[in-house]
Amino acid sequence: MIICKDNGFLTMRIPTYLKKGDTIGILSTARKMTEEQLAFAINLIQSWGFEVKLGESIGAEEHQFAGNDEIRRKNLQNFMDDPSIDAILCARGGYGTMRIIDQLDFTTFLENPKWVCGFSDVTVLHEHLQSLGVASLHTAMPSLFPSIEDHATLNSIREALTGEKLTYTWEPNTPSIFPQNCKGEIVGGNLSLIYALQGSVSDINTDGKILFIEDLDEYFYHIDRMMCSLDRSGKLKNLKALLVGGMNDMKDNSIPFGMHTEEIILYYTRKYGYSIFFDFPCGHIEHNYAVKFGMDAEIIVEGDLLKFIQ
Repeated sequence: MIICKDNGFLTMRIPTYLKKGDTIGILSTARKMTEEQLAFAINLIQSWGFEVKLGESIGAEEHQFAGNDEIRRKNLQNFMDDPSIDAILCARGGYGTMRIIDQLDFTTFLENPKWVCGFSDVTVLHEHLQSLGVASLHTAMPSLFPSIEDHATLNSIREALTGEKLTYTWEPNTPSIFPQNCKGEIVGGNLSLIYALQGSVSDINTDGKILFIEDLDEYFYHIDRMMCSLDRSGKLKNLKALLVGGMNDMKDNSIPFGMHTEEIILYYTRKYGYSIFFDFPCGHIEHNYAVKFGMDAEIIVEGDLLKFIQ
């Protein structure tokens, strides 16, 4: 475990990076997943030189969930406390992680934190770990591995887990607002979950940080409601920058809302004057590159191109 220091104060605990022969535990804190559906992911992870251990939530089923709340909670608790497991990879998202977060005991985990990986519904874990001062990995998940044609997305998971430098360059379709080079701790995740976790023990502090948001399959009015709520709570006021990832498959009502996603985001944020970057290759999109939450990231403006370094 690495302790990052800022002016002498402890700020963030960084789990130990993996080496060949280490074990990655795969479980589901949300929707169900079978071992057969994980075959591709297991083979890929083993080709990276890691061992794989499947949790009891894999193959379990209760309606749409990977077993009942207790099965999923116990599986995650055991993996967090098991010293033979070096990282935890959530098999898929959906919904369900919020139902178990308050029944987890992080005491042993905090003594020797390990990487927790995933995105979407796993934002619940990311935010909770950020509130506890532990870095985590926003990554694509095994349920999607077979359909990911972008090898860089999959390789970024291995690179992040082993501590390699992450560098992504992209050209946004939506122009940046107040584009300036910036550096700061990156936090966030799925917009719907950031919104849903407000006021809970898993809520995050965004002041002075780069906030990353992404989402999928929402109505424009709901995006507006979530952004309005974040603005009213002060979460958008003091950012170092706003980094917007995939915002795809959005919907409108029969009577149009009148603004699209990017316009809604700018309605609530451009008044603050910090940099707002769009189309970051991360989220429910083909290019879903790994990001280390709770750690510094640098965004560099190079003309029409943007570069993310971590």
